[in-house]
Amino acid sequence: MYARIKIKDTVRVPPSKLGENLEEVIRSLLWEQFEGRIDREYGMVIGIENIEEIGEGRIIEGDGAVYFDVVFGAICFKPNLQEIVEGEVVEVVEFGAFVSIGPFDALLHMSQITDDFMVFDEKNKRFVGKETKKTLQEGDFVRARIVSISLKEREPEKSRIGLTMRQPWLGALKWIEEEIEKLSKEKGVNP
Repeated sequence: MYARIKIKDTVRVPPSKLGENLEEVIRSLLWEQFEGRIDREYGMVIGIENIEEIGEGRIIEGDGAVYFDVVFGAICFKPNLQEIVEGEVVEVVEFGAFVSIGPFDALLHMSQITDDFMVFDEKNKRFVGKETKKTLQEGDFVRARIVSISLKEREPEKSRIGLTMRQPWLGALKWIEEEIEKLSKEKGVNP
């Protein structure tokens, strides 16, 4: 999910910044250029860690800026298909729940919450299992599997991640704890 990577890119330093500390200027420009950027290869850049190398500057005719090849370390968040994630339910709506995983809010469609039929309780903004009476609401922590990913480089706000909890040992963490206690009592073991 989270990874440290090295990126090599070119940074344009405008003429107004040339008298300042070069490394600080380049660091600032890297943050502006990369923070929150999505790339299919390395996911979303969360932050710039360090600058490892600043190459010789180049001037392009007609542009007063100087261009530097830079190698730097970055922290990225890249969700992977079938990965198990944990997150907090941050919003419950009629068709499902949004779960905060890293910098993204992933959709847990109501059909993917559990095998039980889930009913939306609009007044209390929660889902309730028809037979099990299990509830899912804002603030609950869940364990889920990523089943779909659509990262949009040009329009990050349109990126989508889909989740499921319809598998053993996935679900609201409170449900999993209850299941462990139940199994422990059946076997006569303390959890």
